[in-house]
This record gives sequence, structure tokens and C-alpha cells, in this order.
Amino acid sequence: MVTYFIADLHLTENRPDITALFLRFLANDAKEADALYILGDLFEVWLGDDIQSPLTMDVAKALSTLVDAGVPCYFIHGNRDFMLGERYARQCKMQILPEYCVIQLYGEPALLLHGDTLCTQDEAYQNYRKWVYKPWLRWLFLALPKFVRAHIGNKIRTNSRAQSKYKQQHRKEIMDVCPTQVIADCKHYNVNLMIHGHTHRPAIHGFNLDNQPATRIVLGDWYEQGSMLVVNPAGKQLINQAF
Repeated sequence: MVTYFIADLHLTENRPDITALFLRFLANDAKEADALYILGDLFEVWLGDDIQSPLTMDVAKALSTLVDAGVPCYFIHGNRDFMLGERYARQCKMQILPEYCVIQLYGEPALLLHGDTLCTQDEAYQNYRKWVYKPWLRWLFLALPKFVRAHIGNKIRTNSRAQSKYKQQHRKEIMDVCPTQVIADCKHYNVNLMIHGHTHRPAIHGFNLDNQPATRIVLGDWYEQGSMLVVNPAGKQLINQAF
């Protein structure tokens, strides 16, 4: 009995090594799992389900094969692939979950989310997020020609990299989660276990929640470490896969 949690793979044609690692994982270890949860940013960018590539088709084939083997796969949108829709999800045979989702993890309730909503000190990003997640704006973007979406996507990625680099150098603290938001979300959903990605800072944090021990587990990225959380009835472990 084992359940896997991963996030922040940021799959892209520019990093075939990450894609190869992911496909090996799906074809081997993941086949023995009770379930696989992907907590956002599976892809570096997603410009619409109608824009396919050999990469997206290979990933869809591997995920659908995993599901056909009896391993359910669940997906929560990240800030990079929040436009991934039901059409591609059906192609992968994975189920899209709401941005906040409580599951029963071997008898323990756990709150799953991507994690970007926890970074409330980054006010510029939170304001940006409020706009781009509006349904009408997403509809308008997906109605644009593919080449226009590709151009906009490149601009967004370039700006995002520049902003992230600046924040890491000058305001590193706003890139991490806000502890008060973590506590508020755990109380709202009545859980003592939270699992998320986004910050690329893998760790298992213990904290106090109404005089009870609570845990926040942060998944790492796949740029260099192939991070994943392995959970079974005996415990929880963050591990790194070798490229």
C-alpha cells in the first residue's frame, strides 16, 4: 500500500531528462501505487487543450496506461498549467480535483493544494492570480489563435522568470508561504495535515494547531531532484529520484 504525491515537474521540450524520469516513474514504481496525485505545474506552460505536441501526447499515453493498470491519477491545477482542461484530462484518464481538496489518506484527512494561494505576502502575484483565473478571461484567451497564445505564453514566462529572480535576490521571504494562511486553511478544512508544492522548498514542517500537532509537507520540484512524497500506513517520506 503506497500513495505518491508529486508537483512542479514543469515538463518542457527543453528538459527531456525530466520527461524521461517521469515516464520511467509511471512505467515502474507508480504501477504499484494505490493512487498518484499531481499537485500542479505538471507542465511549464499550458496554452490550451487544442495545442498538442509529442511531449503532451507521450505524457497522456503514459498516464492513461497507468490508470488502465488500476492506479487512479488525480490532478490539481498549478499556476503554470491552470488552463489544462477536461479534454486533456480525459486523454490522460486523470481526474481534475478542486484547488482545495480534502482526501482520506490511510485514515487521516489531508488537505491538498498547489500552494500558490498560501504565498499571500506576494501581493503582486496574488493580484495577477485574481485576474487570470477569472472564467471570462480564460475563455477569451482560449478563443485566441494558437500563434497568439504562444506569443503571450512566451511573454508571460519571460516576465515570470525575471520577477522570480528579483524576488529571490531581494525579497526571498515573500516567495514562501504565510504561516497564518496555512493555519487558517487547516482550520477551515478541519485538518491537521496539509500537502502542497509551488515553493520548490521540500520539507516536512511541524506546527501547532489549536494545541494539537499538525504537519505541512512541501513537495520539491523536478529540475534537479525528482522530488516526491511517498505515503503508506506506516508513515510519510520525501524522497528524491536519481536522473
